[in-house]
Amino acid sequence: MVTTAVATVDDAISRALEAIAPYVKQGFTVRDDQWGGDLGIREQKAIPHTLFRGNDYWFCMGSDVDNARVSIHVYDSRGKLAESDSWQRGHFAASRVQPTGTGTYYIIVEVVSSPTERTHWAMAYAYK
Repeated sequence: MVTTAVATVDDAISRALEAIAPYVKQGFTVRDDQWGGDLGIREQKAIPHTLFRGNDYWFCMGSDVDNARVSIHVYDSRGKLAESDSWQRGHFAASRVQPTGTGTYYIIVEVVSSPTERTHWAMAYAYK
């Protein structure tokens, strides 16, 4: 009998929390909110979220597929890129936002490439 191990969104959440760990060491607090799902290659998902002026946020994304490449970027309500820093390393990506105004922002997550047709992903965030 042959069994196949299948990863889940829970595995992707673990990866997102792994990506956010360095910011926790810098004093950021991780929120219990996480988003996740699966996306096809070059498919994007917009996550609207209220951010508050004066806070400092890191949004971190992870995938359970080791050879996947993911990206995350944050835009304000006018569609202008709002992040002050971002990085992408394989199946991890992060974006930092220090909002100049309170309002709805859009976190755009994307699976840039992957060896699988659908790729699990998750996003977590921290603030201070």
